[in-house]
Amino acid sequence: MSPGQIAALIAAGAFVLLVLLLAVPLIKLGRTLDEATVALRKAHENADPLFTGANTTLNHVNTQLERVDGITANARAVSGNVSALTSLFTATLGGPLVKAAALSYGVSKAVRARRRAAEEKPGKHSRKAGRKTRGGRR
Repeated sequence: MSPGQIAALIAAGAFVLLVLLLAVPLIKLGRTLDEATVALRKAHENADPLFTGANTTLNHVNTQLERVDGITANARAVSGNVSALTSLFTATLGGPLVKAAALSYGVSKAVRARRRAAEEKPGKHSRKAGRKTRGGRR
C-alpha cells in the first residue's frame, strides 16, 4: 500500500466517524420535529372548539350590548322628559308660587307690624303687665 492509499483510508475513516457523530444529533432533531408536528396537530384540533366557543361568547356579548344600548336610549329619553317636565313646572307653577310666597311673607310681616303697633299703645301696657304678673297666656 502506498502512502496515498493509507491517507485515503484514514480520510475515509474520519469521514465515517464524522457522519456517525453528526447522525446522532440529526436523529434527535428529527424526533423533536416529529413531536412538534404532533403537538401542532393537537393544538389545531383543539383550537376549533375553542374558536367556536369564543364566537358564541362574542355573539352573546353583542346581544347584551344591543340591550344595553336600548336601555341607554330609554334612560336618555326619560331624562329628557324629566327635564322638559321640570322646565314646564317651573314655567307654569314656579312664578305663581314665588308670588304667593312673597305675598304670604308680606302679609305676615304686615300683621306682625300691626300687632307691635297695637301693643305699643298706652292703654295696652297696663293689661300686658297684668298678664305677665298673673302668669296668663298670650
